Amino acid sequence: MRTKKNLNVGLTEVNIFHCELDICPLCGMPLHQCDYRSGKKTVQHLTKVMRIAYQPKTCLNSGCKDYQQPLRSFGWQQTAPLSCTYGYDVIATLGFHRQEYYRTFFELYMELKDRVLISESQVRYLYYQQYLPLIACNERSYFDDLKRVSGETGLLLTLDGLAPEGGEAQLWVARELRTGLTLRSGWMSGQDQVAFENFLRPLAESGLHFREILSDKQRGLEPAIKEIFPNANHALCQAHYLKNIAEPVAEEDESMKVELRKAVRNSVGSLIRAEHVESPGLLTVTGLFPTEISCSEAPAGMHDASCVEESEGIGEEISLKKKRDEIIETINQKVRYLLTLKGRPPFRLAGIEMYERLDETRHCLGAMLEDFTDPRLSKLHAGISQGLQLVEDTYIKLRQAAGWLFKIDEILTPDEELPCTGDEVRQKLCTFLDEMKEEGKNISLLNKIAVRIEKTTNNYLPGLFYTYDVPDLPRTNNDRESEHRGTIRKILKTTGQKGATRRILLRSGAWETIPLPGNLEETIEAVSKVDPDELRKERERVRIHRKRFKSHVRSPKQSRKQLEQLEKSWQELAANS
Repeated sequence: MRTKKNLNVGLTEVNIFHCELDICPLCGMPLHQCDYRSGKKTVQHLTKVMRIAYQPKTCLNSGCKDYQQPLRSFGWQQTAPLSCTYGYDVIATLGFHRQEYYRTFFELYMELKDRVLISESQVRYLYYQQYLPLIACNERSYFDDLKRVSGETGLLLTLDGLAPEGGEAQLWVARELRTGLTLRSGWMSGQDQVAFENFLRPLAESGLHFREILSDKQRGLEPAIKEIFPNANHALCQAHYLKNIAEPVAEEDESMKVELRKAVRNSVGSLIRAEHVESPGLLTVTGLFPTEISCSEAPAGMHDASCVEESEGIGEEISLKKKRDEIIETINQKVRYLLTLKGRPPFRLAGIEMYERLDETRHCLGAMLEDFTDPRLSKLHAGISQGLQLVEDTYIKLRQAAGWLFKIDEILTPDEELPCTGDEVRQKLCTFLDEMKEEGKNISLLNKIAVRIEKTTNNYLPGLFYTYDVPDLPRTNNDRESEHRGTIRKILKTTGQKGATRRILLRSGAWETIPLPGNLEETIEAVSKVDPDELRKERERVRIHRKRFKSHVRSPKQSRKQLEQLEKSWQELAANS
């Protein structure tokens, strides 16, 4: 049989795939060749269109579980998913290009339309309903590798959640570090102990050996891990520990920053805000009616003839007054910028940084005033000096507290030349905490900070030191957080909209977080080997989850239509009851 030409790829014959098995895989009895063809369909590939059918076999053993059930051909199943008219090469190509090269659905449609009969809505459907479920099913094909690592060295489990937005569910990912496999990825409506136990229980019941578990110190997660994995060591992220012990320092630093900024602005605010402007309220403008540029403002070598004529009377050198004005404007810009600094604990403390940079500026102004006195510089120097003097005592104390944070980080950072055991690092940290308390005991602010650091450290102490004794166990959970940020960046680059990114994360984030195969060829090969029954179940998971958002519409027309349909369905039920 031959079909007509389709998409200029030539005539294609009907390819019949026979079941390759001769005996039943369950009972070992010979299989019966069916005398009918089933599942005939047209499959579109990137380079051709195939008309395919398969001839299944059945087991006639009445005691077999697969009695009279059709056994399909492996070759037929690896051509395209069941009930799908697009081959695995089309599905893998559009999915890989979207995730790897950040293509929009319209761009994917434009790339495929000359080779495949497809629409933009079909591209979207294939991505969410075929590609993502196939990638998730492929991840499960590595269970034997996971089991082997579990028996040889034990598994290293890392857990992290993506902060929810707008009261929505929180996306959590559980990944094994040595294999990189995603064990569980999904949404949690709550973060209490019961919710975490339900999330982790299938892992404990899998029969795998989890040696170490790395996570942040969530309140409900800690007791859940103790309950579900009583024999596993629970390592806590050192980055989050450092951030938490920095909280008292960061709070005082923020207060000092606000006080310093307010004092400087009260003294010299009018001076540093007096920028060179085109006109009141405007700085630089472009477009059809841009900012006017005078000859004196043009870069050297860029003046036209009229400018040269104009400047002959003035001379080639810019006046000394204008040069001084430019220097003062630069100083003002620097001070204005320093007053806007933002902190990033544990080590980027904006108040300390603002104090030190302003102090450098103050010394610079003092040196400039010794060479040439200018009332504007004098006012700026006096205002900065007054502000610094106001918070000087607090700065000295906070600088000492910030030094404690750096010292703790130094103790926790492993020395590759002189490696330490977990017990040795623990002893060093406890010794330093005693020294820290002794330094701050007679100074109220430092004593308060030291007490809070010690309290936080005692809460983290049991889980801080496993990393020094277990190979491959990282000190922080930053890789998981980096993956979350990478997923968000990937979706944002694809959509270009923060709102759309949030919606996609809520609807398909668990599938988006699963890593890609190495390249397109590996992706095509991986998805073509997925078991059809596994794919059917995964697609059902997608359908069930996305059904939660069925009523999430902003269109007034669609919203009214949904409500009318619900009302109609309710009336029908009432009439039949």
